[in-house]
Amino acid sequence: MSVHRFPVRIYYEDTDFSGNVYHAAYLKFFERGRTEFLRDAGIHHSELAAQGVAFAVRSMDIQFDGAAHIDDLLTVTTAVASATGARLMLTQTIMRADTVLTRASVMVVAIKTTGGPARMPAAVRALVTPES
Repeated sequence: MSVHRFPVRIYYEDTDFSGNVYHAAYLKFFERGRTEFLRDAGIHHSELAAQGVAFAVRSMDIQFDGAAHIDDLLTVTTAVASATGARLMLTQTIMRADTVLTRASVMVVAIKTTGGPARMPAAVRALVTPES
């Protein structure tokens, strides 16, 4: 699986009183990166929801290595690290040019919209193990 890249511009609303991007804003950027990663693969949250399936972040480990600032153009990268029948492990980074600012390991699980675990949709499993 190749690395997906998604651009993010930093706006005033993303920053705190010090002029740095507020730590919680990085969560939004990672979420957008994951959503666009799936969208570019032809997987849409609205279609999955219509099938009774959704994704939930089960765990996330974040390392803040540097700060982003207003007007920065960042790149969110997303790559699949591994997958099981109900879990997807992703690695994500937020970079300014060639400098890594934030790194995350994310475990996403499939759930039924009515509650409880669900099997990872075939289209998502195919991102890791493409059909021959």
